[in-house]
Amino acid sequence: MKIIFASKNKGKIREVVDILGEEFEVISLLDINGIPDIEETGSTFEENAKIKAETVFKYAGIPAVGDDSGLEVEQLGGRPGVFSARYAGKYTSDHNNNLKLLFELERFPAPHHAQFVCAAVFFDGKNYITTLGEIKGTIIKEARGDNGFGYDPLFVPNGYTLTSGELSLNEKNKISHRAIAFSKLKKLLLNK
Repeated sequence: MKIIFASKNKGKIREVVDILGEEFEVISLLDINGIPDIEETGSTFEENAKIKAETVFKYAGIPAVGDDSGLEVEQLGGRPGVFSARYAGKYTSDHNNNLKLLFELERFPAPHHAQFVCAAVFFDGKNYITTLGEIKGTIIKEARGDNGFGYDPLFVPNGYTLTSGELSLNEKNKISHRAIAFSKLKKLLLNK
């Protein structure tokens, strides 16, 4: 089955291609011209994922998958949440987002409990399939690891001593919020 993944994020694309495996031919927004930037105007991860899937289907005309994911930190009332990718500003870097997060956590005692959340939405022009995944862990004070992206170097999944940025892609794809959401989606699509 050919699907388009509504992302230009190379790290996400690599993870999703790995998770969905050989049963799916996955292309991304990096492979198609003419699709405008998609504004994430939803107030939840699921709403943003749906907006992405619908928009990409509208322009590409093939089944599309949108996802939205982010970090929710307990002591920050769930922030950065849906603003995770643009926490330090609309056109910022992962490094700046991480610095802002660490600055905001300075006033709180450790441990800093958090969870990564991912919503994945498949849309084929008529039908929606929505799945959710989450992984709990803690935020540490200093980034470790060059694997992954975003907040991965600051996030230690429960039961691990390594950050998500130190785990191999193979190991991360067994436990991550995205792996959970997309593994569920893969199973539903294969049974469809």
